[in-house]
Amino acid sequence: MKAVIQRVKKASVKVENRIHASISKGLLVFLGVGKGDNESDVEYLVRKIINLRIFENEFGKFDFSVKDINGKMLVVSQFTLYADCKKGNRPSFENAETPEIAKMLYEKFVEKIKENGIKVGTGVFGAKMEVELVNDGPVTIILESR
Repeated sequence: MKAVIQRVKKASVKVENRIHASISKGLLVFLGVGKGDNESDVEYLVRKIINLRIFENEFGKFDFSVKDINGKMLVVSQFTLYADCKKGNRPSFENAETPEIAKMLYEKFVEKIKENGIKVGTGVFGAKMEVELVNDGPVTIILESR
């Protein structure tokens, strides 16, 4: 699994010109599921992301996690994180997991975040979405489970 994590002041996702979910201070997570990913990848990324100390203390040092600040998360599925652009100019997505398995793991990821007491908004799996955000910092971190 791959995740692009952005520390945000606010973020929202629209589907069909309507806001589907929005958050205030917290993390926007774009999540991609690759071939062969499983529940252990979900558990690793959830544990890593919710404990990632990327919120600043009073001295400007990264010291607090999203849990520590009682922040929220917005999780948006994004199979394009598995784009392979080595050949030609059109990306190949053959390394992305099938939609059925990817959706199941995406939903497990969101459920595990909720189980850790974090309020979560989501996009709509497989839908065309518009994501708006105010990146705080900017701070953007890329994580992979493998």
